[in-house]
Amino acid sequence: MRNPRQILAWCLYDFANSSYSAVVAAVVFPVYFSKEIALSPSQGDLWWGWAISLSMAMVAVSSPVMGGISDYSGRRKTLLVLYTLLAVTATSLLFLPQRGMVLLAFVLIVVANFATEGAFVFYNAYLRDIAEPGHQGRVSGWGFGLGYLGSVISLVVAIILVRQGNTALIWPFVGLFFLVFSLPAFFVLPPQKSGESLHRGAMKGMRIITSTLKDALSNGGTRRFLLSYFLYKDALATIIVFSSLFASTTLSFGTEELILLYLVIQVTAMAGAFAFARPADRWGAWNVVMLSIIVWVLLSTWTYFLREKETFWVVASLGGFFLGTVQSASRAFFCRFIPEGKEGEYFGIYALAGKSSSIIGPAMFGLISSLTGSQRNGIIFVTVMFVLGAVLLAGLKDSEKSEIRVFD
Repeated sequence: MRNPRQILAWCLYDFANSSYSAVVAAVVFPVYFSKEIALSPSQGDLWWGWAISLSMAMVAVSSPVMGGISDYSGRRKTLLVLYTLLAVTATSLLFLPQRGMVLLAFVLIVVANFATEGAFVFYNAYLRDIAEPGHQGRVSGWGFGLGYLGSVISLVVAIILVRQGNTALIWPFVGLFFLVFSLPAFFVLPPQKSGESLHRGAMKGMRIITSTLKDALSNGGTRRFLLSYFLYKDALATIIVFSSLFASTTLSFGTEELILLYLVIQVTAMAGAFAFARPADRWGAWNVVMLSIIVWVLLSTWTYFLREKETFWVVASLGGFFLGTVQSASRAFFCRFIPEGKEGEYFGIYALAGKSSSIIGPAMFGLISSLTGSQRNGIIFVTVMFVLGAVLLAGLKDSEKSEIRVFD
């Protein structure tokens, strides 16, 4: 194990940004946006889906280039700080939009989501720096596990503020929480070796990113994993973005019920991330990812048919357990394909696959829901994406055994 302080600081960043992911992106703000800002639920579904899709498109387009810039300019930490401060500022200002101010809320969410998701390119790239190959699965799992603990704490505070009638204070609280617990990463994570000037680093990063993308996609194993990841991440992103709206609109969950439901999900997700942290190294990350996807196929199918709130509690709890598991194991599995010294570039490509998938899923779910008048029809799309992702991943089992990196 390398520097424990750096590992803790890295995990605390997940603890910090999970407050945004849980409270703003997944649970409270989507419903607040639909009921308190948008003029109708259908308008809320449509604008929310497009806000997430646009922000993810921005991340997808910029991430490979920014990953290259971070590698060759030596400014990885600087970029992590700048993206985080932008996310914190936009999130804190979400108290401003009032009824009918859909465009203002749309812009703030696009900025906050772009900055939060974009920062993961720089954050993920540190995994290879702070953990040896034999420990990357567990360290990745610890990060997700601590992140879910941050979600639990944030959601508890959100419940208190809702009960006090101070919902507007939730967003500045999330911004402050995000900032405070990001500080250890800003000061403790290792600096990069000095590189080019920012301008030259940017130019060099942009020149080589096409070549890097071509090299990555020319390798059959890397290409197959990225396509598989694109598909099942698309399904996961759609679930995260629309699950609270599905529970609220289709199953008639109230705001407090939603927060309590997601508290349970975060606890089970934290348990799943920690429970499979060591097995991801011992059993192999491929096995953990495949198991998780199969479970998600079964759960999404079950969700299409369920009608009772009580049953959704069971489905959501099981889903939570395998949510942290699949994300953590996917990140660890991808490390096997990264050549030495190109962590930022390759995690930029990883983000390109993950974030570009998040463009399609939320937009399609919102469109299907709006056109058919039923959110259940959008679940069919989610299930198909999981199945296709599992089929592609099935051909990569040998990569787990050989542990051969593409350019080693």
